[in-house]
Amino acid sequence: IKAEDVLVASTGITGIPLPMDRVRNGIKEIKLQRDSGHDLTKAIMTTDTKPKEIAVRVDVEGSKFTIAGVAKGAGMIHPNLATMLCFIATDALINADFLQSSLQDAVDTSFNMISIDGDTSPSDCAFLLANGLAGNKIISFGNGGAFQEALDEVCTYLAKSIARDGEGATKLIEVTVEGAIKQAEARQAVRTIVSSPLVKAAIHGNDPNWGRIVAALGRSGIELIEDKLDVYLNDTCVMKQGCSAPFNKEEMKIALSNSDSVIIKVCLKLGEAKATAWGCDLSEEYVTINSAYST
Repeated sequence: IKAEDVLVASTGITGIPLPMDRVRNGIKEIKLQRDSGHDLTKAIMTTDTKPKEIAVRVDVEGSKFTIAGVAKGAGMIHPNLATMLCFIATDALINADFLQSSLQDAVDTSFNMISIDGDTSPSDCAFLLANGLAGNKIISFGNGGAFQEALDEVCTYLAKSIARDGEGATKLIEVTVEGAIKQAEARQAVRTIVSSPLVKAAIHGNDPNWGRIVAALGRSGIELIEDKLDVYLNDTCVMKQGCSAPFNKEEMKIALSNSDSVIIKVCLKLGEAKATAWGCDLSEEYVTINSAYST
């Protein structure tokens, strides 16, 4: 393998230079193997507790291609910059400009919509490599719908896997805001809610405290009308038209405690825009992990 064909990616403690001599020497030792994808997934894990990998097979007009991806990340995860590495490969024959465009679109609705702790890092990356060996008709902007859909599936799965495996996490949180006037406002709202420490702590404690959700929504800065708001926790309406809705709090606490995922839905009823983000609860274990990280 030529050195110029190797992409270098790393996470670690900020301020400590990469051991480039070891990297250069390691390039000489690389041996490609067809069955070592799972080994790659495990090799890039740091504070991750679970490997994150997926492969999707697509059949379009009699031609088949595969998109496979692996990722790592469990802390310092927040939209746009995170301690996250993602490597995706496909054998599809595809136009380079469309490949870049499709990756940007997929990342925008997946990795840029997760938050574990609200902190970021300067070392994240998402690589998408294509070797064109599938023998399919070349994919480009005019016929790339199936490829985009499959890539979205791969990236969303990996993004949710990262959120679910957040440091100290016990629950995946999914937040959807619908009925916003603008897409940008829907995205801002879900990002604010899913990264709220008070919302995350309430979910960890199985507390159906919808006031924390609404408080986060209010400080997101989006346009809203209070007496139009509906809020749902796992399909149970907890706020209706801006007021508390009747529900059994004790039954809700039990339901939350028995679930490893929580779905929050906010209905603004102002427009057609919507967005979804993913995160996790905030536990004492998160503090334990990060208070001793560099020692």
